[in-house]
Amino acid sequence: MAHVDRRDFLKLAGIAGVTFTAGLFPDRKISAQTADFHFVQFSDTHWGYSGPANPDAEHTLEKAVATVNGLTNQPDFIVFTGDLTHTTEDAKERRARMKRFREIVGALHVKDVRFMPGEHDASLDAGEAYKEFFGETHYTFDHKGVHFIALDNASDPEAKLGEAQLAWLAADLKQRKVDEPIVVMTHRPLFDLYAKWDWTTADGTKAIDLLMPYQNVVVFYGHIHQEHHDMTGHIPHHAAKSLIFPQPAPGSQPKRVPLPYDPAMSGLGTRDITMGAKITLTELPVSKA
Repeated sequence: MAHVDRRDFLKLAGIAGVTFTAGLFPDRKISAQTADFHFVQFSDTHWGYSGPANPDAEHTLEKAVATVNGLTNQPDFIVFTGDLTHTTEDAKERRARMKRFREIVGALHVKDVRFMPGEHDASLDAGEAYKEFFGETHYTFDHKGVHFIALDNASDPEAKLGEAQLAWLAADLKQRKVDEPIVVMTHRPLFDLYAKWDWTTADGTKAIDLLMPYQNVVVFYGHIHQEHHDMTGHIPHHAAKSLIFPQPAPGSQPKRVPLPYDPAMSGLGTRDITMGAKITLTELPVSKA
């Protein structure tokens, strides 16, 4: 199966991407029922944030929507991997932010849009408001021969998946073939990236253990506000950039604080993911228009 030519794929004026390609499904057998496709990952939009880390916070999500709407080849679907809104203890304001977020992303040309909670959306009320606007916090779906699993490691204030969700995951995986391509989407990293900064999932190793017998698994997540690539055994994990402000590299400084504002917004972006015999990740900067 041929790779999509990304230079032809991104014809939007002013958009240039950094492309990362890896043989993430080396054992995958291509069949007539499985076709190349692509989707877009948004993460950590933090709608409602106001502060010096992003003076343009009110418009950054709109610009990111415009970036994706400008792609010549529109994605099959779009996924938001958590922290849709910025945290607030005011329940009324929390819902107002979620409502406005839905209005902004409603301008996306692609209408198959899937959401996941981050701790900013869900940890203060166990996902109550989130569910009112976006539905279940964990779920599965299938697309062109790939099985997608959305896990919720944000609603629990202790950053746990919890035994009930782990049992649900185990039951779902029992229905999968060992060589079936599986994409897992989470907000926090499942592995212990840097626990001191809350860049981990308390019981994430249990989920990884459940996934380990499957040959073709890849994990996409957010939370750390930067592009990052890691491996647990044969399972690759790819963090996405934020759409509000970038964070420092894990453990690179004493405290986790947003990086200084860059008017060029070079640390922000969305990700286009092509699924095939290999996976191609193309990082899309936010349009300045």
